[in-house]
Amino acid sequence: MGAVTIRDIARATNYSIGTVSRALKNQDGLTEKTRARIRAVARELGYDLGKLRQGEVRRIAFLLHRQHDTRSSSPFYLPVLHGAEEACRRQGIALSFVVVGPAEPVLELVRVHQPDALLCAGYFEPELLKALRESGKPLVLVDMRLPGFSSVNPDHQLGGYLATRHLLALGRRRIAMLCGSLAHHSIHERSRGFRKALFEARMLADPAYEVQLPSVGDPVANLGEAVDGLLRLPKPPDALFCYNDSTALAAMQHCLARGLKVPHDLAIVGFDDIQAAGAAIPPLSSIAIDKEALGAMGIELLLEKNPLLDADRTLPVQLVVRESSNDD
Repeated sequence: MGAVTIRDIARATNYSIGTVSRALKNQDGLTEKTRARIRAVARELGYDLGKLRQGEVRRIAFLLHRQHDTRSSSPFYLPVLHGAEEACRRQGIALSFVVVGPAEPVLELVRVHQPDALLCAGYFEPELLKALRESGKPLVLVDMRLPGFSSVNPDHQLGGYLATRHLLALGRRRIAMLCGSLAHHSIHERSRGFRKALFEARMLADPAYEVQLPSVGDPVANLGEAVDGLLRLPKPPDALFCYNDSTALAAMQHCLARGLKVPHDLAIVGFDDIQAAGAAIPPLSSIAIDKEALGAMGIELLLEKNPLLDADRTLPVQLVVRESSNDD
C-alpha cells in the first residue's frame, strides 16, 4: 500500500480535500472538534504529520493550570512567565497568558489567541495535554514531565537530595518532609531526592515523618494540623524539609507561634527560593531555581527547528543556606 494522502483522509472523514488540508496545516476557519477529528483519523491511517513543515512561530500561548493561579504559586510561576516573555521579545514573538482548567473549553480558550505554539507550565492532567496536542501545534511542558512530550524541568531530585543532605550534615537525624500530591512530577522527584539522601546516610525513611498535605479543604488549617501532628510524635522531628517555600514559611511561622526556636529546635529548608524566603524572619534556607531561565529554556525548546518528540532539558539547582537551617 502506498503512502497515505490527503485525498485518503478526505474520503475517510467525508470532509473536502481543502478542509483536510487546513486542519493538517493548522490554518484558521475550522472548529477544534473538526480539526481534532481529521488529525486523529490521519494518525490512525498512518499519515506522517511530521512531514508538514511548521510555519514560522509568531505567537506563543503560555498556559497555566487554574490550580497554580494562586497567591502561593504565583511567586514561582510569575518569574517563569517573565523569563518566557523576555525570550519571546528578543525573538520578536508575541506571548499570550492563558489560565485554563479541566472543566473549561480549553481548546476554544486557546484558539482565541491564535497561537502557533504552546508552553504549558506546571501540572496539567494528561487528558488535557493530549487534547492540546491534538491541535497539532508544537507543545513544550515546563516544570512537568510526561512520556511523549518535550519538557524543561529544574533538577527536582537533586534539590531534594541537597536539602536533606544539608540537614543531615547539621547532625539532624529526625528529618520530616511536608509535601503535596505526588502526582505532580516536581513533588514526586523532590521526595525521591529526600529519600535518596536518607538512604545514603543509611537511615530508613520513617513514614511518620513524611506527611502529604491534603489537596482539599483550607490550606492553612491543613498545614497547621500536619505540623501539630509531627510535633505530637513521641520523637518529634528536629528538621523539616518542605516541598516549596510557601509551605516552609507557613510551617515556620506556625512553629514559632508554638514557642519553638528555629533553627535550634527545628531546622527548616524550603524549595524554589522565592523572594519572600530571603526576607523572612528568620531568613529561610531554600533550593534556588533560576525561574526566568526556566521560562526562557521552554521557549528555546519550542523554537528548535527539528525538536525530538520527547526532548528533555534539565536546569541545575543550588542550595542557599540561611538562618533557618544554620546553627552557626
